[in-house]
Amino acid sequence: GTYVAKEDSSELDLIIIATGSEVQHALKAAENMPGARVVSMPCMEVFERQSDEYREAVLPRGCSRRIAMEAGVSAPWYKYVSKVVGIDRFGFCAPGEIVMEEMGMTAENLVAEIANMA
Repeated sequence: GTYVAKEDSSELDLIIIATGSEVQHALKAAENMPGARVVSMPCMEVFERQSDEYREAVLPRGCSRRIAMEAGVSAPWYKYVSKVVGIDRFGFCAPGEIVMEEMGMTAENLVAEIANMA
């Protein structure tokens, strides 16, 4: 389902949700962000079947500053976040590392997107 991959000892200020290969970028982006929590969500459906208490413990309603990183369709993530760094198009052909960088699937871009959040 979903679990907290990184918890900061500071007061919770930001939740970054990622899945699969994007988790590495979320963890790196959160390294110098006090109050940032990284959540790995490989399966939304399993998370939705968890108890209300568990879902609240992982994604507390009191923290509305949330962003997701998904190297795929971004639409489903808006259920949990206000901003998504995602890829909603096809047709870019290159080695995977180049595609990810060109499409903004990097820790550096995630940090920049977080800085632009209200």
